[in-house]
Amino acid sequence: MTKERLITGKTKLLGVIGHPVEHSLSPAMHNAALAQLVVGEASRREDIANLGLDYVYLPFPIAPHNLEIAIAGFAAINVVGFNVTIPHKQAIMPLLSEITPVAQAIGAVNTVSRQNNQWVGTNTDIEGFIAPLQTIYKQDWSQKVAVILGNGGAARAVVAGCHQLGFAKIHVVGRNVQRLQDFGNSWSNSPISENLQVHQWEELPKLIPQANLLVNTTPIGMYPKVDESPLSVEEMANLPKGAIAYDLIYIPKPTQFLEQAEKQGAIAIDGLEMLVQQGVAALKIWLQQEIVPVEVMRQTLQKHLGLS
Repeated sequence: MTKERLITGKTKLLGVIGHPVEHSLSPAMHNAALAQLVVGEASRREDIANLGLDYVYLPFPIAPHNLEIAIAGFAAINVVGFNVTIPHKQAIMPLLSEITPVAQAIGAVNTVSRQNNQWVGTNTDIEGFIAPLQTIYKQDWSQKVAVILGNGGAARAVVAGCHQLGFAKIHVVGRNVQRLQDFGNSWSNSPISENLQVHQWEELPKLIPQANLLVNTTPIGMYPKVDESPLSVEEMANLPKGAIAYDLIYIPKPTQFLEQAEKQGAIAIDGLEMLVQQGVAALKIWLQQEIVPVEVMRQTLQKHLGLS
C-alpha cells in the first residue's frame, strides 16, 4: 500500500503562467504524471521525501503588468520551473538570463527552468508538433511541401518544426498583409528563410494541391465555434489524397477542418498529441530525467476532454 501524497514545505513548485490560465489542462496532466512517478517509486522505496520527486504543478494567473514582479517572486520562493502561455510567451523573454537557440529562432518561450540560480527559457512546442510526424508517420520529408494556415506565434513553432524535419518548401498563408510580411522578414537571418515563402490567403487554390502537410495554426474552429473551418469545402477539395492534415486545436475532436480533410482521403492529426508531447519535453527538463509517464498524461487529458 502506497503512502498518501502530501503537500509539505519540502514540495517543489512547478506551474503555468498566463492570463487567463484557469482553463489550462496542464495542471491536470502534469500532476497526474508527478503522482504516477511518486507512486511508482514508492512501491520500491518507503521514503518518498528522499526521492526528489516531491513536486506539485499549479496554475498562476498573472496579468501582463505583474509579469516582471511575478518572475522575481518565483525566484524568491525557489520555483523549479513553469510553462508560459498567452499572453506572456514573448513578453517574458527580456526577463530571462538565457534563451535557448530554438526559442530564439521561434521568437517565443513556452518553458522556463531554474538553472544555476538563473532563469533559462526554451520552447518545447517544436518537439510537441513534430512528435507524431516522427513517430507515427515516419517519412523522408526532404521532397515534401508544407502549407501552414496562419502567421501567429503557433505558426512560428510549426515553421521551425517543418524546417527541422527537412521539408523542401514551407508555405505560410495569412490574411493580414503587413503581419505576413513581418513574419517572412523575421526569418531573414535564419537558414529557414531559404525554404520559406509567405502568401496571401487568395493564393491558397494553387498551394493546397501541392501540400503533403497542411497545418491549421489559426483558432478558427475552436470551441465554442465548432462549426467553423479556416477553409471552405471547395478549398479543401483540392487537398491530395494521402496528405496529412494537422490541426493544432484539440477541442472539438475532430474539428470541421479535420473532418473535411478526412473526406478528401487525408490523414488527420489533432492538437491533443502536441499538447501531450510539449508537456513531456518540459517535464523532462524540470525533473532532469528522460523517463516520464507519457500514457498517463495522454489518458488524463482524454478523460478531462470527455474522450475516454
